[in-house]
Amino acid sequence: MDDFSARQTLDRLIVERRDNYGALSRMLGRNSAYIQQYIKRGTPRKLDEADRRKLARYFGVDETLLGGPEVLPARTVARGAILPVPRLALGASAGAGSLDEDERNAGTVGFDRGWLRTLGVREDMLSIISVDGESMAPTLGHGDDIMVDRGDDGARLRDGIYVLRLDGMLMVKRIAMGPRSGRFSILSDNPLYTRWEDIDPALVEIIGRVVWTGRRLG
Repeated sequence: MDDFSARQTLDRLIVERRDNYGALSRMLGRNSAYIQQYIKRGTPRKLDEADRRKLARYFGVDETLLGGPEVLPARTVARGAILPVPRLALGASAGAGSLDEDERNAGTVGFDRGWLRTLGVREDMLSIISVDGESMAPTLGHGDDIMVDRGDDGARLRDGIYVLRLDGMLMVKRIAMGPRSGRFSILSDNPLYTRWEDIDPALVEIIGRVVWTGRRLG
């Protein structure tokens, strides 16, 4: 994508998300005018690679839309085109767990690296665990596999489905940001299950964002 199109895309994403230039600039550790100058004046001409990666992950888009290099189709990259994502012997809502590297590995599942890039995830921070229980039905059912991006944690929390730890229990729940700055609610999609309103972030450990799910049929 050319530089002008990349700037237009970023501006559109900011408007759609109702974000502002200054806040995004500060998120990147830049002066408050950085994003506005990039979009309106083309200065700098290209985003710094680290800044582009952070913005792509924040908006959940592929880096190519913000001026990143095009990804070759998987068939032309025969070597290393598939990423083995570890599947951990751990279930969300099944009890205490860490999702750390020392968790017992129950095998791996291969995913196309090009496809993973479209999700805006960090390859080295992905794990697959299973859903335990029906609190998130019908969105997620008991036994469904979920891919968790541990690089997308509480540092940039937003509405979505997350794996989190509350009162020592590992669970998968929906997060809804509240009107009070920094506060949020923890929701179950199944109305028969508990929900926690206006939570103090200090009481919750956000493990990672759920970016994919798969289930067995039949």
